[in-house]
Amino acid sequence: MTMLTRRSVLAAGSALTVASLMPRLAAAATPVRLTSVKFGSVSWLIETMRAEGIDKKVGLDLQVVEVANNPAAPVALLSGAADVIVSDWTWALRQRARGLDLKFAPYSSALGSVMVPKGSSITSLGGLEGKKIGVAGTGIDKSWILLRAYSRKTLGKDIASFAEPVFGAAPLVTEEFRNGRLDAVLNFWTYAARLKAEGARELLTMADVIKGMNVSPTPALVGFIWSEKSVRDQAVPVDTLLAAVADANVVLASSDAAWLRLRPLIKPASDGELVAIRDYYRSGITGSWGAADTAAAEKLTNLLIELGDTELVGDGTHFDQNLFHT
Repeated sequence: MTMLTRRSVLAAGSALTVASLMPRLAAAATPVRLTSVKFGSVSWLIETMRAEGIDKKVGLDLQVVEVANNPAAPVALLSGAADVIVSDWTWALRQRARGLDLKFAPYSSALGSVMVPKGSSITSLGGLEGKKIGVAGTGIDKSWILLRAYSRKTLGKDIASFAEPVFGAAPLVTEEFRNGRLDAVLNFWTYAARLKAEGARELLTMADVIKGMNVSPTPALVGFIWSEKSVRDQAVPVDTLLAAVADANVVLASSDAAWLRLRPLIKPASDGELVAIRDYYRSGITGSWGAADTAAAEKLTNLLIELGDTELVGDGTHFDQNLFHT
């Protein structure tokens, strides 16, 4: 269609219209390869796009690259197996410091929480002294690093030095917590929502942690990440993907029926658990990235560097506002 001008169409006496060309244009659209963890929240978003016909409406050819877990997504991006992934901007910032031209657009501001059992006598972070706390992921998980920074700032000591962290996959530490072998658990928001529906109590949310470090507004830490050069050279329509995401989130923010449709993917243990997950997700729906978000992200980055959190921001990392897609 790029070589086909209106003048040449008229000269040829063609009956073609823009509407008749639309199917051809859609068929020729460059696909977007997006990573998704099976049954994770991105899969809910994708299912909503397809069920509502949003992908067709915006002309999105979405190809899902399933990955086993969240850490596998960056590997897929760096190896060229995916065009866009969902991960943390702190990771992307480290890669930009190493010379990669990554870009970030927000996906969710929903964050995990520190949970304690119903009826627990623990009422503050300091109450975890000498206790076992399960941590979903590894010692460099962003929530754990942020919690350590928060404890140093507010208590004057690192939680890693006064509590006993037990690292493991999210389902594993969740079960250990349910079975009473852990005094607390720091888990991803989806698992925190399930535990809350079962009666567990939120001791501290990660949003509280970020606010406690005097960072406001709380910037979305999780978002869509891609290589600017790769997307440009291959004409990958990332903006079309982001438009479809925004439309799907409008549905998920307002339609309870859409969440009932997602029930087979979410697999809640009860109606209450489905409602808790729905409400957590809705609380994390974010708009486009703005100047206030950039300022908050810069403040958080500099604070982490100042506190010596090289595990999260990396040696030699500096804030780069060009990371953020506005």
